[in-house]
Order: sequence, then C-alpha cells, then structure tokens
Amino acid sequence: MEKILVLDFGGQTCQLIARRIREIGVYSEVVPGDTPVESLPLEGVKGIILSGSPYSVYDAEAPKVDPRVSSLGIPILGICYGVQQLAHLFGGKVAPLDHREYGRSRLFFTEASPLFEGVPEGFVSWMSHGDTIVEVPEGFRVIARSEHNLVAGITHERLPLYGIQFHPEVTHCAYGLTVLENFAVRICGARKTWTMASYLEDVQGLLRTQVGDDPLLLLISGGVDSTVVAALLLKTFPPEQVHLLYIDTGLMRKNETEEVEANLRTLGASNLYIVHAEERFLSALKGVVDPEKKRQIIGDVFIQVQEEELRRRRIPDQAFLAQGTLYTDLIESGKGVGNKAKVIKSHHNVRSPLIERKRKEGRVIEPLSMLYKDEVRRLGAHLGVPREVLERHPFPGPGLAVRILGEVTREKCDILREADAIFIDELKRRHLYHEIWQAFCVLLPVRTVGVTGDDRNYGYVVALRAVTSKDGMTADAYPFPTADLLEIAALITNRVKDVGRVVYDVSSKPPATIEWE
Repeated sequence: MEKILVLDFGGQTCQLIARRIREIGVYSEVVPGDTPVESLPLEGVKGIILSGSPYSVYDAEAPKVDPRVSSLGIPILGICYGVQQLAHLFGGKVAPLDHREYGRSRLFFTEASPLFEGVPEGFVSWMSHGDTIVEVPEGFRVIARSEHNLVAGITHERLPLYGIQFHPEVTHCAYGLTVLENFAVRICGARKTWTMASYLEDVQGLLRTQVGDDPLLLLISGGVDSTVVAALLLKTFPPEQVHLLYIDTGLMRKNETEEVEANLRTLGASNLYIVHAEERFLSALKGVVDPEKKRQIIGDVFIQVQEEELRRRRIPDQAFLAQGTLYTDLIESGKGVGNKAKVIKSHHNVRSPLIERKRKEGRVIEPLSMLYKDEVRRLGAHLGVPREVLERHPFPGPGLAVRILGEVTREKCDILREADAIFIDELKRRHLYHEIWQAFCVLLPVRTVGVTGDDRNYGYVVALRAVTSKDGMTADAYPFPTADLLEIAALITNRVKDVGRVVYDVSSKPPATIEWE
C-alpha cells in the first residue's frame, strides 16, 4: 500500500499529521523519529514527514533523524522541529528567538513552490516554536517568510526536500490541509486510496492474526471508544469468544449502567458481565486528592477486579485484554510512538503498572490507538453502532473521580451526578448538545456562602465546562447564549440542594486541558 511515513520526534501533534494525511485519502503511519534507515518500513513509502518536537536541535538528548534518510530519493517534508533538523543536518544554523513565535502568523512567499499551490499570499498559519533558522544551509532556498520576517519555508535546489516552520496539521492553520495534500499527492505522487472501510479490513486481519482462537476480554466503560471496540470485536470474532466486562465503579454518570447494558445487548453481546464495585473503588480513593494518584489507583483497582472476575468466570489466563485507548490518550501520557513525548496527564488504561505488565506479556490489544475521536466515530458508523451512542460526548475512564477536585466520596459523586445530568439534559432539550464536543460539570473543593429562602448556607461550587473541538487536541470554550447559561445554572442550584454556586470555565486548550484533572 502506498503511504506517507511520519517520523515522530515527540511533538504533541505528530499523530495529527498522519491523521490529516489519512483524511486526504492517503494512508499514513508513524514510527519513532530516530529509527535507523535499515529499520524503516519503506515498502510503499511515497514520502516522509519529520514531525515537531519539544526539544531544540542542540539539546544533548534531542531525537535526531538518521542522516541517510535524505539520500533515499524519497521526498521529505520537515515540520517545525523537522525543518530545523533539515537545516542543521545540511550545515545551516538554528538559534533561539528572543520572543517565541506562537499562534497565528501570516505567511508571505518569496518564490513559487508546488508545496504552496492553491494557497493564497498572506494566509494565516499556526506557529509554535522558540528556535528559528538564522542561516539557511547551502543548496537550500527560502520559499516563505512569516509576518515577523522569520524563515517559514525552505526547499532544496536539487533534492526533493522541503521544510516549513508552521504546523499545517492543526485546524487553526488556514490551508494547512492544502499544504499537506500538495506534499502527499502533488510532490510525492501518492494516490488517494485509503478509506475507513479499508482501515477496518486491515485491522480485522491484524486482530485475527494476533488473537487467533484465544478468548478476548474487553473492559468496557460504555463510552464511544470502548463501545466501538466492542462492536469491532463482535464483528471480527464469534460472540462466544468475546467477553465484555463492565465494572460499575460508583464513578459513573446517572443511569449509566442500565444504558450500557442495553446498548451492548443491541450489538449482539452474549458474554456480558456487570460487576458492581462502588465500595471497592471509593474505599481505595479515600483520602486521595492528587489527580495522578487517583488515576493510578483506579487503573490498579480496575485490573484487580478484572483478574478476580476472570477467575470467577473461568476465563482462561491467556485471554487478551482489549482497550479503547486512543492516540490522544497515548500522547498525553507521554506514550506516543517514539520515546520523546512529554507527559501531560496519565490515563488509567495507559500507565497503570498492572496494564504495563500485561503489555510486557503481549496480551493487550488497542485497535483504536492510531485513531482520533472523530475517526473512531466514523469507524463505529461502519460497524453499525447506533448514532446516539456515537454522538455521546467523551467521558474519562476514571469517571467522576477526575471531575471531583480533592477527595472523592459517595456524597460528592451523588451531587455531581445530579448536576451533570441536569446540564446534559438541558443541552439536549435546547438543541445545543450536538454543537458541543464535550460538556460536563466539575465539583470544586470549596464551599461558598449562599441564601436559600431566609436561611444562610454553605454550598458546593460547580463549574460548567463545554468546549468545541474536532479531534480533542485543541479546543475552545463554547460561546453559550447568555440566557441559556443563566437558566441552566439556576436549574442546577434550585434542584441540587448541596450546590450553592455555578461558574463557567472559559479556558481553551491549550493552555488548559479539556478535563480539569
């Protein structure tokens, strides 16, 4: 299969590059950036992209591309850190900026280039760099500069080498998809033959080869990701081979367990086990306030309960553990394809020590780990997952535990469950739910003075969070009509007696994450 190979140097949007290339219709995959040439999967490769990175090319521990890559005769596009690597590799000079160039920046062309075919002069790019090319290497020409007169694009005079300082993969970059398509299709000559249907066929083949006749266990939460994995497994293997284990942690949304069971039965699940373990999780979380510790504890208890259920249900030890891990989970946990990504937050299904043990045994399968949320929804549609399930807002694996700041208790879970249900129901009633990527309530660890009737009381503070996004990598606060926000806040304080105040979170990602913990 023809493909574009993305070399991962630890940039947070590395996988997003591959995802955008696939969006164009060209297959793309990611490998560690420092992979030796002889170990690269070059069969069918039409082009190579060097990703961004949190490092400087001069850092001692900075990941470096094998210099022999430039001699393969395959077109190369360096993005951000990637273009700085090209410049450094060929004898140019990269230096830190006095003021980092971050965010929107207009670009101006110094000469025509097939890379910018169909892109207008002065388009708005997206920058995120602290270093810049101050001396262009011999044999290269500058093809674009930013509005700050910094080098924004270079090309080699003879070799098919290109580099850009901005990030065309992020949605904030105008004409970014055009730039990537120009590289993949116009320059590399790759054909648009990749579809979600072809991905489904490939992943099913890989799963059958890896798993064979061994039993499969999916620890299912009922959210979009795990439900799509369930549908995939049930379409790929005989139903009796697939065991679905749902653990009610006591950290779920209102009526979650009943809805999950109904949805899974609809998909054809026969081996479905519902485990009520609220007391187990709440006891383990008692007194814990650190969010990373919460995630680790929940991950450990999940696996402990799972292993106990395996024995009780007489499921063989060699059962594969399936998970709905997405690539955003991996990169936020510093678990991207390479080993240079920075940790933003741990995910219970990525960094748990017990999960790591399963990984070492080669008994974990994560068929969605190369996909983003919108791609998962498209895959789910191919698999026949009901639309109302696919359109549910994302819900974190640790559940309400990471939406309750501070210690988690049953009382706080009940308060947050009720407030959140009101919020979501109102969004649906007002036809706002599908305009929003993710919405939820957060219970803050403070009480505030209030008045109920003629009495003075101290109630909890609930923060409303609602964001718009396409892939979860960047997000903006949803611009609520004022009347809707005021009315929803009033409903929560009136109906949930322990909530005395409601605030709205207007932070974007970055610098904030979507979840609070």
